[in-house]
Amino acid sequence: QVQLVESGGGLVQAGGSLRLSCAASGRTIESYVMGWFRQAPGKEREFVAAISRYGGNTLYRDSVKGRFTISRDNAKNTMSLQMNSLKPEDTAVYYCAADSRPRLGVTPLDYANWGQGTQVTVSS
Repeated sequence: QVQLVESGGGLVQAGGSLRLSCAASGRTIESYVMGWFRQAPGKEREFVAAISRYGGNTLYRDSVKGRFTISRDNAKNTMSLQMNSLKPEDTAVYYCAADSRPRLGVTPLDYANWGQGTQVTVSS
């Protein structure tokens, strides 16, 4: 099992930027497809972005395309999510996820390993 810890969340004004990081331990992440999900109060956890094992393929939900960028550094065992032009509707707890199956999953069931989450709050 791989352990995941998110960091980088915080409070930012609309239009601002944040960079989330996910640090992995226990296993090397190059064995895993990695993803970001988010969950706002009273809502279901939703897909944000995913990246293949070596970073060659990425996938984003439509509402973040052009604003968010997912990346990974297998040598450092980390993954990141650069979030620009943030909007109040991006407010949520953001979760890092990993799965050993070789496909870019878009539902929580597609990922077996999860971090504890980091809060992102975007004020208007």
